[in-house]
Amino acid sequence: MSVLQQDPTSEVADEASKPWYRQFWFWFVFSPLIYIVIMCSVTVTIALKGADDVIIDNYYKEGRMINQALEQDKRAQALGLSGDLSFDRTSGEVSLTIANAPADSTLMPEQLLLMMGHPVKAAKDQLITLVAIAPGKYRGELVSEPNYSWYLTLYPVNDIALRKEAPWTLSGEINFRSTEKTMLAPRVK
Repeated sequence: MSVLQQDPTSEVADEASKPWYRQFWFWFVFSPLIYIVIMCSVTVTIALKGADDVIIDNYYKEGRMINQALEQDKRAQALGLSGDLSFDRTSGEVSLTIANAPADSTLMPEQLLLMMGHPVKAAKDQLITLVAIAPGKYRGELVSEPNYSWYLTLYPVNDIALRKEAPWTLSGEINFRSTEKTMLAPRVK
């Protein structure tokens, strides 16, 4: 046997003596499976961390809240309430003027609560306490600078947990790309 010729059985023996992670067939078979497991993990992580807050879990409870909110809106309409709301995003000041503000302190307390609801992310929602500075005039401070569109709801309470007991509500929307002022009004016509 010449030195240049190799025994074919020695090649098989060399291949078999390699550790499993250096075997060609191991990587050929398992590489796609490993890739799929990694991509599934990434996809599930993105889906769980980036989930929208738009989906409501308890439809029955939300339906009852809508009916109650309509009663509060009807009461605001009967009182003839509406509000001019303006934001100064530079200073963070929020100003509210309520038209036809009743003198009754149970209907117009010293503090009102403005809920700014973000359309997609509940974590960005803001609760702003507005304090009376004159009859029908209120002032408050933004928690953080808002951008884009927001849903607004005004309650005559000082705690969000008491919103069900509020005698009236006013609602509105604002798009900060085009304006810093909006009207609040009852949702019923």
